[in-house]
Amino acid sequence: MTIREATAEDFDAIWPIFHEIVSAGETYAYDPQTTREGAFDIWMTQPHKTFVVEEAGTVVGTYYLKRNQPGLGGHVCNCGYMVSSQARGKGVATAMCEHSQRASVQLGYQAMQFNLVVSTNQGAIRLWERLGFAIVGRLPKAFRHSTEGLVDALVMYKWLAN
Repeated sequence: MTIREATAEDFDAIWPIFHEIVSAGETYAYDPQTTREGAFDIWMTQPHKTFVVEEAGTVVGTYYLKRNQPGLGGHVCNCGYMVSSQARGKGVATAMCEHSQRASVQLGYQAMQFNLVVSTNQGAIRLWERLGFAIVGRLPKAFRHSTEGLVDALVMYKWLAN
């Protein structure tokens, strides 16, 4: 498994992963009807950096890293991770989260915050907690899940600096 910074050309491989996850309406607040062009802006243009995970030359995961807030909150970053359905359960999300923490520190960020972790996404919550993130807030009924209706969202945080 290799993690490297994404290029615009990688979006051809990122798009199917993004589309599969976002259109399901279970873990990301993006509009399930997000177009390819909109997805490119969200995933490739807006972030500070975007990365891909390759396994045997195939992109199996991707994540972005961006400033969570401007100005006086700019020392805290935010990341979003997506793993293709074919690669789930193989440690891709763990590798991306560990990589993103190192990359964040190298870019000068001191903390990482996840703004909207859907409460029904128990696998992600367990993983983030195992990797040192704490639940620092609960937003009641803040996510409109495609099958579960209104569910809570969690804010998770980890201080990265020494």
